[in-house]
Amino acid sequence: MFARWVDASYAPVVRTNVNRLVWGRLISNACYRFAPPFIAVIARGLDVSVAELGIAFTIGEFAGLLSPIVGRYVDRANRLVAMTAGIVLITASVLLAAFSTSVAMFAVAMFVLSASKVLFDTSLIVWVNDHVEYERRGRIVGIIETSWALSLFIGVAIMGLATALISWRAGFIVGAIALMVSGLFIVTGLPRDDAHAPMNTHARGKIPRSAWLIFACSFMLMGASQCVGITFGPWFEDEFGFTSAGLIAVVIAMGIFELTSSVSSSRVTDVWGKEISVRRGVLLMVVGGIVMTVGSHVSFLAIPMLIVFIAGFEFALVSMLPLAANLIPTAGGIGLGLTVGAGTCGRAVFSSVATRLYDSVGPVGPTIAATSLAVLTVGAITLYARSAR
Repeated sequence: MFARWVDASYAPVVRTNVNRLVWGRLISNACYRFAPPFIAVIARGLDVSVAELGIAFTIGEFAGLLSPIVGRYVDRANRLVAMTAGIVLITASVLLAAFSTSVAMFAVAMFVLSASKVLFDTSLIVWVNDHVEYERRGRIVGIIETSWALSLFIGVAIMGLATALISWRAGFIVGAIALMVSGLFIVTGLPRDDAHAPMNTHARGKIPRSAWLIFACSFMLMGASQCVGITFGPWFEDEFGFTSAGLIAVVIAMGIFELTSSVSSSRVTDVWGKEISVRRGVLLMVVGGIVMTVGSHVSFLAIPMLIVFIAGFEFALVSMLPLAANLIPTAGGIGLGLTVGAGTCGRAVFSSVATRLYDSVGPVGPTIAATSLAVLTVGAITLYARSAR
């Protein structure tokens, strides 16, 4: 399905394995993205408020602080072993979430989920780095990152359907079962003879000063996405009377536009340049955020602009990943791990901020925060592009 987008000029091992990698990433993304749109449903199930559950998400996302350690481990580890460990831990955390009886137990599940997701994602992208040169890496990363969009309108939609028909616990269980199956395909399919860490990755890499601008971009970009991603569920329920079925429809629409962004990024990022592509995606977020803020009580403005905002985020994020993995050429896992860690910290901080803003001032609070972060990201990526030149 996905391999047809990879032509014969890429290594056979890449063309052979891209399908199972994308499916594994898709299902792990779905497990990771399932809870925020249904935060109000889960909060009711645990008999807590949205703001209280937001704290659980905050605790979970702070697992991103482990990313530098994870990145150093991946640089030296067997890629297949690292990916396998990530899948096993993600599955365990999703099952823990499904059987949570308190917000504390749910917070532990989210923490393990975030940490293990960093491990799986970093090892996967570093495996790509091992087999694809930097100049052509944007296309492969873009193809793999279609899984982020597909995780919404395939994975989260199916898990959401289980939620609507049974309960949110059933949604998590469906995700765990699917992840077990996809993990089995990865473990049995990827070649073991080239999964070790290449010798040159054992070199210690020095972090250039300009890299901190990319870390800042990741923090603000993911924080902006989280501001609206974690609040649009209760926002649409309270303001527009949406049910779980209505939220699933929005999730599917978001997924379709995210997919369009991912595919577009895989086609143009290497041509436009990584920095320019990131800036254009974030500018789209700024436009969507401004209109969302102005029209937060108008459904025909708020809903499409939410989709535009998320589409811009996806384009920017996919375009930034090759940059992140090449910040330290001799140690791609460290640069990528720090970038992912900064992003998850952004999600952690703004999970709590956004839910508290929503409870205190309504949807306009999170949309203003998201738009402000997007504007700051435009400035940071512009400064990075100048320093790189």
